[in-house]
Amino acid sequence: MTAGPRTTRVELTEPATALLRRLARQHGPLMFHQSGGCCDGSSPMCYPRGEFRVGGQDVMLGVVDDETPFWMSADQFAYWQHTHLTVDVVPGRGSGFSVEAPEGVRFLIRSRLLTEAELARLEAELPLPTGADRPE
Repeated sequence: MTAGPRTTRVELTEPATALLRRLARQHGPLMFHQSGGCCDGSSPMCYPRGEFRVGGQDVMLGVVDDETPFWMSADQFAYWQHTHLTVDVVPGRGSGFSVEAPEGVRFLIRSRLLTEAELARLEAELPLPTGADRPE
């Protein structure tokens, strides 16, 4: 019996993967957090792991590039729960403390609605971990 395609809520483009790996060599293990809001507040922010504390009101959408957790505020997830996110990288500096800012590029989100089949597979899985589930 063959399993269907793996359904994820978030993934990286090839350029974003290459940048993330380069940044990880410079800064050590990283994490993403998507908070919401206007302007650059709605861009995914990339931090050295441990320098941004997730809380009980954050959910982990998944792990990108096999080791980098991607978190989102629960309020934001309420709006985006039916959406697949793709992290890309584009020229230009965003504001904020994201580790790619000095590189002259910024991460951004491209999105699409999840299909009915993808939603069904995701709903059949365990619930998303929250910051409250994170070991200290």
